[in-house]
This record gives sequence, structure tokens and C-alpha cells, in this order.
Amino acid sequence: MKQTAPVKKVSRQQSPHSSLIDFIQLMRLDKPVGILLLLWPTLWSLWLAAAGMPSLRNLAIFTLGCVLMRSAGCVINDYADRDFDKHVSRTHQRPLTAGRIKPAHALRLFGVLCLLSLGLVLLTNALTIKLAFGAVALTAIYPYCKRHTHLPQIVLGAAFAWAIPMAWTAEKGSLAASVWLVYCTAVLWTLVYDTFYAMVDREDDLKIGIRSTAILFGESDRAITGVLQGLVILSLLLVGQKFHLHWPYFLSLTVAAALFGWQQYVIRDREPAACFRAFLHNHWVGMVVFAGIAASYALPAASP
Repeated sequence: MKQTAPVKKVSRQQSPHSSLIDFIQLMRLDKPVGILLLLWPTLWSLWLAAAGMPSLRNLAIFTLGCVLMRSAGCVINDYADRDFDKHVSRTHQRPLTAGRIKPAHALRLFGVLCLLSLGLVLLTNALTIKLAFGAVALTAIYPYCKRHTHLPQIVLGAAFAWAIPMAWTAEKGSLAASVWLVYCTAVLWTLVYDTFYAMVDREDDLKIGIRSTAILFGESDRAITGVLQGLVILSLLLVGQKFHLHWPYFLSLTVAAALFGWQQYVIRDREPAACFRAFLHNHWVGMVVFAGIAASYALPAASP
């Protein structure tokens, strides 16, 4: 009787290349829109604090810092949600919840990213260093807010906007009351676009008990986000007046308002893919506002 050779088992262990891809996906470096949403308000603050001429040193520190802290936020978010994400169609294949990365490795990565961010902050000044601990705290607690409040989007806004006072103090060495107007504007804006993001997963979140403003607002989601967008534009107008900005800035707000109107049109049927498209579209709003600030200070008469 002819014997057959034993079948060799094919190893399912991941290659180093695929592991690197998993860690890139865990940090969302393959989806840079979150970095841009964090970066644009940071640049608003740098340009306002420096009257249009921030130091290249601070520009480099905060640009890289946005990349690191957004990555850290994604890692700790996926760590906290690893048992929930498997029940959500959009997230069930993320590296951590799918088991391709161990939770302990994710925590170590979060620590490394925070340490690298701290290393950057140490290049600034004492007040900015003190503020940095607030950024880490907000980043760490945000993922757990979804279990206890319908307003995690506000906590995310507070975390994303925290770079605004930090950038300001890095340039000025002190805090001014006016910077909190910029901060609150960014928090309101984040509340809007992250509500769009939450609308994508609303049905899945209802099943597994995750809370969000999309669930809280219910059928009034479009009306409420529309009002909030109006408040963002109003707040940006106040920023322009407070900092004595010029016509390019106010023109940029007209464009931003039009972009907000387009987003409301896109989400009119609350279709998840459309809501996600509206969320992604918000980085253009941040860019347009920054362009208005930069152009305003570029005018000869814009010097304070």
C-alpha cells in the first residue's frame, strides 16, 4: 500500500511586514484625516499667537506632536473598545479587536507615543509642559466616556482642541483669555464632525450600549448639528474681531459656511456612507479657516 507523505502545516504566524502594517493601521497612519483635523486648529493658534510668523521650531514640534498624539489617541481608543469593536461592522477587522495585535503591545505603543510627545514638549517652556499633562489625561479618558455619557464627542473636542492653548503658550510664554475663544470654537466644531462620525455607527452602537451625541440627538441630529455649525461660524467671526483679522479671513468664513451647508445636504438621508463622507470633508473647513488667518496676516496692513 502506497504511503502518502505527511502534510506539513503552514504557519499562520504573521510576517514582520504584515505586523508593521497592523501597527500602522492601529495608529491610523493610513487614514491621515484625523491628523489634519487635529493639526488645523493647532496652526490657527500658532499663527494667531505669533501674528502670522510662528517659529519654525514650534511649527515642527506641533506638527509632529499632532501626528504622535493622534496616533496615541487611536491606540488607546482601540484598546478600550477592543471588546466592542468586534460587534460593529465598520471596526470588527481592526488589528486589536481581530487579535492581530496583543492588548499589552498596544498599551506599550501608547506609552511610547506619549513619551515621544513629551520629549517634543520638553523643547518648549514650563507652562506648555504643564499643559501637556492635560492633553494626555483627556486622550486617556475619552474612550471610556462612551460607556457613561452621551457626550463623548465633547470630551474628544476638549482633547483635540487642547493643542490650541499649548501652541499659544509655546509661542507667547503665557496664556491670554482670547485663546479660550479659539479653544471653544474648536470644541464646537469637533462636536459637529464627530457627531457625523457617530451617525455612521449609530445602529450598531445602540445594540451594544455605546453612547454618543448621534444617539442623544436622535431624529433632531440634522437640526442640532446645523445649529452647532452656525455657532461655529459665529464664534469664528468673534475670533476675527478679537484678533483684528482682515477681509481674507472673513472671506474664508463664507467658504466654510458653504462647506457646512454642503455637509448638511450630504447627510440629508442619514445614510452611513454619506455621514462618513461629511465627517471626512471637515478637514477642508479647517484648512480654509487656516488659509484665511494666514492670508490676513500676509497683508501689509494686518500687522497689529
